Parts: sequence; C-alpha cells; structure tokens
Amino acid sequence: MSITRDDAGELRLGGLKLSEVATSPTYGTPTYVYDLDGMDREALELAAAFEGHPHLVCYAVKANSAAPIVRSFAKHGLGADVVSAGELLFALGAGVSADLVVMSGVAKTDEEIDLALGAGPRGILALQVESAEEVARVEARARALGRVARVSLRINPGLDPSEIHTHANIATGHDEAKFGVPLPRVPEALARIAESNSLTLSGLTCHVGSQFTTTDAYEGGAKVLFSLAKDALARGIALDYVDTGGGFGIDYGGGCAARPADFVRKARALAKVYGVDHLRHLVEPGRSLVGSHAVLLAKVLQTKSDRPANERVAGDPERRWLMIDAGMNDLMRPALYQSNHRVVPLALPSSASATASARVVGPVCESSDDFGLHTLPIEPFSHVALLDAGAYGYSMASRYNGRPLPAEVFVRGGRIVAAKERAPLRAWADERLSIAEE
Repeated sequence: MSITRDDAGELRLGGLKLSEVATSPTYGTPTYVYDLDGMDREALELAAAFEGHPHLVCYAVKANSAAPIVRSFAKHGLGADVVSAGELLFALGAGVSADLVVMSGVAKTDEEIDLALGAGPRGILALQVESAEEVARVEARARALGRVARVSLRINPGLDPSEIHTHANIATGHDEAKFGVPLPRVPEALARIAESNSLTLSGLTCHVGSQFTTTDAYEGGAKVLFSLAKDALARGIALDYVDTGGGFGIDYGGGCAARPADFVRKARALAKVYGVDHLRHLVEPGRSLVGSHAVLLAKVLQTKSDRPANERVAGDPERRWLMIDAGMNDLMRPALYQSNHRVVPLALPSSASATASARVVGPVCESSDDFGLHTLPIEPFSHVALLDAGAYGYSMASRYNGRPLPAEVFVRGGRIVAAKERAPLRAWADERLSIAEE
C-alpha cells in the first residue's frame, strides 16, 4: 500500500501530501488520488510470478479506466480485458495492441462483436464466448465481415456457491450465475467452432468471482478448466492458451493472506499436474493492481449527535455521525456490496488519542449512502481519506442527485503528473435543461 503518515501526522500517498490536494482550489473534494508507481509495482510483481513462462496479464479495464493507469500498464506489456465497445475503444486508444485484448460479456451487441473483429489486422486476441448460443452469433458476424474470429470459451465450472467465498454479487462460477458456458454444453460449443470456417479457437477461460482472500475457489475453477483443456488437446483440438481469470483480492482492513502472485503459483502448479503447462497462461486482474494504491478525499461538512451534551449518560452510548461531501455517487461499493473502506483524517489533531465511534455518511438522499462505523478522533478535523479506493470507485461513479463527478489526480515520484478537474457545479443542470421539446 502506498499510504504513509509523515512525522507531522500528515497523510501521504506515493509521497504526495494529500492535504495539499484536498485544500487546493483546483481540485478540492471529492477527489480520487492515484499512485501510479504503486500500481506499476503490482503489475511487475504479478508478471514475475510466472518465472519466465509464456503468459499475458490482461488488465480488467472495468476496475479503473483512467488513461494514465492503462497507458502505464501498456508500456509494461500488459494487455486488457474489456467488457464493452467503450472499453475496447479506450484500451486501443491507450496503447494496448489488439492482439493483447480479450473481450468478455454475456450479452455483446452485434456492434461490439463487429468492433472486436475489425480491430487491428486480425481482430482482438479473443472474443470470450459465454454461451453455446453466442458461438453462432459470432460466427454470423465474422462471416458477414469476411473475417476469421478468434474466440475462447469462457466455461462456467459449476462450483458449489458455498465454496466461492465472496459477496454473492461478484460470485460468477456457480450454476445459477449468468456467466460462462455451462459444462454440459461445452462439447457442443467446441464442435460448432471446429466445424466453422469463420471461427478459430484460441483458448479456454474461467473466472469464478472477485475479491478472493484465499486461493481455494480459484484453484477449484482452474482444476475444471485444465481438465477440459487436457481433454481438448487429447482430441486434437489446438489451443494457444488457458486463462484462469482474475479475482485476486486486496486487504480492505480485514486481512488478505493471499497475494496475486500466490494465485499464479497455485495455478501454474495445477497446470503441470494436468499436463497443460506448455500452453500460454493468461490472467485478468483488475482490483489487485489498482485498489490499494488510491484514496478518495472528502471534506468534513459537519458532525451530528442524537442527544444534547448535557444529557449524555455513561453506559448509554450516543449515536454520532460524521457527514462528508463524498457520497455513494462517488464511491458505490459500500452501498452495493456492503464493503468497508477505512476512513482516516488527513491530518491528525493534537489530541488524536481521544477517539469515539462515528458513522461516516455522505450527502446523497439514500439511507445506503453510508460508509460505516469508524473509530475517529473526537477533536475536530477538516478532511478524511477513504482508503483502498482505486478499484470500482470512479469507474462506478455517477451524477445521481445532480452531483458532479469527482476530480482525479495522478501521482508519480511524489508529484502530480496528470489530473482531471471536477465538472462545474452547473454542468448537470445545464445538460438536463438542454433537453427541450420542439
């Protein structure tokens, strides 16, 4: 993690003093701040775990689609995992070669399929087909364009949901999930690809979920994937790669024993057991590369208590709220996944040893606009940072309640190297008012 606190009690990210951003007339709050150096270190550490074996790290663009981040990853040789036409166009524009892009998604439009097939000299590395029915759709579009579509089958390993230890909303490798080709239909899909002059099979893919803090479920999915790959090779089906997906977790404060490299090492060992370790190995990390190396800065607007000071009774705890100017429109994860982001003051007050529990909430008109209970100094402080906010933060932000999107600041070597200012306060109102009847 890139967060430190200096001798004066000031919070820093990648060496940059965060209070300078929060109080800046240019950025202010709410603002996301990203440490590009920390993200690069994560990418290089993950690549090193393959120990020279042919591989490709496809960064999951949905986690954070900031151009400085993806451009930096591209310079280090990373590819991209995209799930829409917009993400594909963005990845190509950010310098990722079409040959290093895979596209997932259970309901790709014809336009998205056409865009993927038309990218670069040969189309993207692979359209990840997620149903037997989708094989026919991709084949039809490839034939119409006069292209040979490179595809992979994203299989659903059919794990027991109780074995996928993550939030239900991000568990994808069980039979009830919409993702992936069900195991009974894999032979049918493989046969259709083999019979087609417009399709070629690049690989087999599996992704069982996200935010795993142990490797158990990941290994379970890999075993099913490698077994299918072994069987396909034995029947003379050519494969370029196997793709064990992403889902590597980070420590949001509750601990995370497994590092991304641990997932790779476990999967590589299993590939040897199944006799498929000669194939190129793809992974699709998102959160694990960016999540721990960013914060969301917010201003403390006021506090609130449920009783007057002279009516507080020992043993009967008062309810306290800390109200900040960042809300669920800026960081959706707590409302959507009941996730926890640590909240800390940017500068420690002089008597920071005196603390109390307070519920940190935002300005959005929803009870779910709630960042949870946190132990914070009683003495007033002006700004806070919500930690580990680099993944699924800005990429899921909205303008709900007519609020502008937050600013973004990118740090390298302890200084700001890129930024996007917050939209003007009137931008949303002016846009909505521009819709007029003729």
